Amino acid sequence: MVNWIWLFFIVASVVVAAITGKMDAVTQAAFEGAKSGVTVSFGLISIMVFWLGMMRIAEDAGLLQTLARLLGPIVRKLFPDVPRNHPAIGYIMSNLSANLFGLGNAATPMGIKAMQELQKLNPDPTTATPAMCTLLALNTSSITIIPTTLIAIRMNYGSANPAEIIGTTLAATFVATSAAILADRWYRRKSPPPAVPPSLKTNMKASPHAAGGEPIV
Repeated sequence: MVNWIWLFFIVASVVVAAITGKMDAVTQAAFEGAKSGVTVSFGLISIMVFWLGMMRIAEDAGLLQTLARLLGPIVRKLFPDVPRNHPAIGYIMSNLSANLFGLGNAATPMGIKAMQELQKLNPDPTTATPAMCTLLALNTSSITIIPTTLIAIRMNYGSANPAEIIGTTLAATFVATSAAILADRWYRRKSPPPAVPPSLKTNMKASPHAAGGEPIV
């Protein structure tokens, strides 16, 4: 659907430009946009590499494991219909940890893996479960301690103080996450969580260690 929306905008802009005689302006804007995209991408690479390296150091130092343990009770509270030792829990905590540091690109693969694991608990593959909706809401509105990507963009465009948005970003994302959790709790009360498939319950009881063997980060 998103692809169709963007296609509509592109076609509409070309048609309007042809009618108004401004095709040169559209062509110039397209090339300028491509140039700006490449420039911004190179600017993002350095800051992303830096923070991914910092996260790797934090992982080796055990800080991310500590953060995961702190997030554990919260995650289990937010996802009561996901079994305690299910691999989805580890991927969810990894996704939330990456979002806390503003590493959206690093959070995306973990979010996708979490969704794939949650789909295994879904009794109706054609309908999203409450846990999937909760993950989507948290991933979209996640509290961000350090908005790494935004800081990189501001640095790329010559901001005098690119990190000054940390406080406002933290406040805004805190409000957004609180609203998302309240909305999620309200909808959960209206629709009971789906039952875990009996076959999965049996497998998890038979091999609890295997179910929790996925890496946290």
